Amino acid sequence: MKATSLFGGVQVFNILISIVRSKFIALFIGPTGMGIASLFNTTLNVVDAVTNLGLNRSAVKDISYAKENYKANKVARTIHVLKRLVWFTAVIGAVLMMIMSPWLSEIAFESKEYTVSFIWLSLALLFKQFTHSNLAILQGLQKLVNLAKANLVGNTVGLIITVPLYYFFRIEAIIPAIIIASLISFVITLYYTNKTKVEKVSLTNKEAFSEGKEMIHLGVTLSVSSVITLIAAYVIQIYISNEGGVDSVGYYNAGMMILNTYVGLVFNAMSTDYFPRLSAVSNAIEKIRNIVFEQAYVAVLIIVPIIVIFVAFAPFFITLLYSQEFTPTVQFVSWGILGMLFKAVSFSLGYIIIAKGDSKIFIKTAIGFNSILVVMNIIGYTYWGLEGLGISYFIYFIIHFIVIWLITYYRYNFTFRKEFYYIFGISIVLCTLSFLLSFVEDDVLKYISLSVMILISSIFSVYNIDEKIAIRDLIQNFFRRKK
Repeated sequence: MKATSLFGGVQVFNILISIVRSKFIALFIGPTGMGIASLFNTTLNVVDAVTNLGLNRSAVKDISYAKENYKANKVARTIHVLKRLVWFTAVIGAVLMMIMSPWLSEIAFESKEYTVSFIWLSLALLFKQFTHSNLAILQGLQKLVNLAKANLVGNTVGLIITVPLYYFFRIEAIIPAIIIASLISFVITLYYTNKTKVEKVSLTNKEAFSEGKEMIHLGVTLSVSSVITLIAAYVIQIYISNEGGVDSVGYYNAGMMILNTYVGLVFNAMSTDYFPRLSAVSNAIEKIRNIVFEQAYVAVLIIVPIIVIFVAFAPFFITLLYSQEFTPTVQFVSWGILGMLFKAVSFSLGYIIIAKGDSKIFIKTAIGFNSILVVMNIIGYTYWGLEGLGISYFIYFIIHFIVIWLITYYRYNFTFRKEFYYIFGISIVLCTLSFLLSFVEDDVLKYISLSVMILISSIFSVYNIDEKIAIRDLIQNFFRRKK
């Protein structure tokens, strides 16, 4: 809860920044501009995932494990191995992006018109990979305050600099804004990483690759998974673009931004502390059960009121976050957000596979899940448009939860305590009832009923969290210290 409070607060502030940025960008470049920007960003993320060898994630596991089980010298050596490896992946990735720029332009826009734009984006890729390594170091060492500050300052400075670019140059500002934002993130994360004292270690390139074999092996597995996920997202966007136009891609990405960023802040806040803690005890099943139970329990209780609030006021939030032009996104978000409840649990369970370093299962599930998602999204959009996409995401998250639960049960002998299923069951009822009430035609009755559901779900969450960590006592102690 401490980590969630810290990064939840940072995420809320970042969301406020994102709201301002998205609002201005939506006004300055419209759905078409957002569609173009999302295709650039998605392509950049795909190339990054292909070339970074997943070191940004595998390094967190190795650094946190070394910190928990070895002396400081081993931790320092692991960090220096990461830094040396990232230099190779970043440079190779940037060069490959420049070489492949004509094909990337053709794939994304069915034209070589944006070749030069993709060449420039190679700079963003370079900075992006260095930023990932800095964040991995802070996360692995569990320097949570510095990690929070790096995120906070980076987003604030990025907003101040990029919004004026969009105002003056409109769509032409997309590429400079992406590059500048990545440079800012790199500089700020470098500053906070350098504040962490790490022993100097003499290390050759040969030693770096030799000692980094396990990091690379797990990293490649995670990288392949990320690539598969990004390719799946890319295929979906390309399909939507071909069938419904660039505007539809803009609507889709606006909805995904709400699901993954605004609602997904719970997962982002928790994973920052959760993954290192789980990795540090990856060989002790009882400790894993306790940590995962705590994670899933808190995740479900936090996400329930958020889901109910978004279900109740989806049209208002979408207009506030973007503009009136983005109202087609409402039905997509209303369905998709229900799946977040199931994602909260499968998210907690899924990290067991990564912490265990079970690469075969991880790759198989990545291929299987993303194949299912692409097929379901294509079918959903073909027959029911954006609402069909929302329905397909909702069903997908249920399938994902069931399969991950079965894998962790049979492969790792993982089980939840009975009290978790009680909490989870009531949460499903609250979210389902709120969703059904959103279809009531009488606006007065609808919003009164949904307001009651917001109150009930909030009381339910606060009460059960208080039962575990005594929130009231913490608040009282806080104010006593202030006095």
